[in-house]
Amino acid sequence: MILFPAVDIKNGQCVRLKQGRKDDVSVFSVDPVAQALQWQKAGATFLHLVDLDGAFEGEPTNFSLIRKICSALDIPVQLGGGIRDVQTAEAYIRAGVRRVIIGTMALSDPDTFELLCKELPGRIGVSLDALDGQLKTRGWVDDAGLTVDDVLPRLENLDVRFIIYTDIGRDGMHAGVNTKALAELCSKSRIPVIAAGGVSTMADIKALAPLVNEGLEGVITGRAIYEGTLDLAEALQWIKDQGGRV
Repeated sequence: MILFPAVDIKNGQCVRLKQGRKDDVSVFSVDPVAQALQWQKAGATFLHLVDLDGAFEGEPTNFSLIRKICSALDIPVQLGGGIRDVQTAEAYIRAGVRRVIIGTMALSDPDTFELLCKELPGRIGVSLDALDGQLKTRGWVDDAGLTVDDVLPRLENLDVRFIIYTDIGRDGMHAGVNTKALAELCSKSRIPVIAAGGVSTMADIKALAPLVNEGLEGVITGRAIYEGTLDLAEALQWIKDQGGRV
């Protein structure tokens, strides 16, 4: 199981939002490069980056900063936020991003998304962000008019490397993980699943661990490791003690 520390970038700073609301911001570092290096030093093996400005504006706005982060780290980076065309995705890959995460494009522009999967095989993940079962797009602002069940069959027919499932209602709220929804998705999906939203304590890590055998690839954590309710190094050591697969 991979434990991904999250570095969310807004206005050049490392922040966390509550339930994706862009006006409910907590700034945790003015230096996202230093913050990313801190998580690497704590033992992280993969970093989860989000360009929040890009997600809201629909175009990359922190490209230079993201390239600096990739250059500074020895561990791979996955990135989401504002990637709405093939050219942007390819530019990020050239800049050092290992794999890109697509949200809005995958739901609203399926033809372009299919082309992207063909152009960058094995490098594409899809972010499925749900509130009360309904998928959201454009930085969680717009209703997609779809559910996970509506889109999963199409994604399975493309070269999608992983799915990130976020329970928006729990994101940044220290509310615990929605294990029921994740277990249901893992049982249905042939694509590896990454959990996000509500991961706040070691209890959440341990609750999700059995799903590794059902197709859970990893867990993303953000606010919890910044506020200290989850110790990243401790969680990584616990996973390691289980042999990496728990």
